[in-house]
Amino acid sequence: MHNKLFQKILSAALAASLLLALASCAQEEAAEQTSAAAQTAGVVADDIEISSEITSSNDSEHAIEVSGETAEYSNIKVTKTGDSEAGDEADFYGDNAAIFATDGATLTLTDIVAETDGLHANAVFSYGEGTTVNISDSVITTSGNCSGGLMTTGGGTMNATNLNIHTTGNSSAAIRSDRGGGTVTVTGGTYTTDGKGSPVIYSTADITVGDAVLTSTSSQGVVVEGKNSVTLNNVTLVADNNSKNSDKSEWYQAVMIYQSMSGDAAVGAASFTMNGGSLTNVNGDVFFVNNTVTSITLDNVEIVNEDDSGVFLRAAAAGWGTEGSNGGKVNLYLNSQTLVGDIVVDEVSALNMYLASSSVYKGAVNGDNSDGAEIYVEIESGSKWVLTGDSYISSLSCDAECIELNGYKLYVDGELYVEGSVSEGVAVEMITSSSGSQSAPDGEPGEPPSGDPPARPDGDNGEPPSGERPEGDPPARPDGNN
Repeated sequence: MHNKLFQKILSAALAASLLLALASCAQEEAAEQTSAAAQTAGVVADDIEISSEITSSNDSEHAIEVSGETAEYSNIKVTKTGDSEAGDEADFYGDNAAIFATDGATLTLTDIVAETDGLHANAVFSYGEGTTVNISDSVITTSGNCSGGLMTTGGGTMNATNLNIHTTGNSSAAIRSDRGGGTVTVTGGTYTTDGKGSPVIYSTADITVGDAVLTSTSSQGVVVEGKNSVTLNNVTLVADNNSKNSDKSEWYQAVMIYQSMSGDAAVGAASFTMNGGSLTNVNGDVFFVNNTVTSITLDNVEIVNEDDSGVFLRAAAAGWGTEGSNGGKVNLYLNSQTLVGDIVVDEVSALNMYLASSSVYKGAVNGDNSDGAEIYVEIESGSKWVLTGDSYISSLSCDAECIELNGYKLYVDGELYVEGSVSEGVAVEMITSSSGSQSAPDGEPGEPPSGDPPARPDGDNGEPPSGERPEGDPPARPDGNN
């Protein structure tokens, strides 16, 4: 009897212990979810306790400058007014930035509020190889034209966590890079742009953003130029490109990947990768590729195009590059992806599309049968292409179960495809051409390059370009230091 009583007591104790453990796990999981949600939401200015203020109102001046040393600032408010008329000095080398780090400095910013109101008044700027800016739990607002939130050039490094950035000026990306590029890593927070020609991200660097909310209300959501990259992990991206800052492209788009040939961007393959999360396009096409080779990788991304007249992907010539060789060349990788939308590839462009890991693509490819367009489609067993219109491609690899014609016709190299057929084709060779490329703009720092500047999606003619990452060492600063 005592043994039975002991067993009952022991069983009750074990059950109680198990319930406590489960409750603890649930509480930890809830805390993690709350923390993640808070991190994604971003901090607000009222949450930051300000202990001191630093103000700069002079043109071409910094409120904080850290050169070649380690420095930390927390619980401060930084206010910057004043302009820079030397656009290249501001966009390439940090002139007039509110907070500026250079010459291998390491600058750590925590719980700060930074506000700028001026022409070319970037908020936080990291310039030069070996320079690192770490910023967290902070709020940044800029209201002048050509005034980015985070700015990285010359090979600098920017690490940002849980920020709230809002820019309202034209040509003012929230996360921005320029000549010489660098490495930018952003985790959590909210990033919003309202200005014409102001994508949330303008990349001439290697930029990675995770667990964040990105919103553009007037421009593309993301622009990648030249031999550079953007990677988005579990990000919510909403792009409403309803105004144009250049007449070189007739299409609106959520994500633009191109090469301007302005001389600032190295010629080479660009990259856009999105893992999880969602991409909502309000106006026009989802992706537009022009005058460059790129890889676009989508893995389990929710994609919504609210514009019925827009397409999923357009690879085509536009106003950049040399006519006749300035199309878009795309390697499109779909992994665990459901995708709806047409694809358009013009006669000077090319596409390799790969469906893998049970991906399903519903759409028409080159329904207008553009002469000369090279298009290869490869469908892994278990994935499927469901046609929503007649399609024309040049080569195909698939097994018997991978294509559902859905009442439409598919032509492969001019031949009508029969549903249930096995096909084995060859991918298009994507070559990055340097034809039509230009050298970097001439002139010393402080002097404008000769000739008229090219138009770019984030800068009107007459305004300096946003910049890119050329080969070799970063350019020297105006004082001659690297």
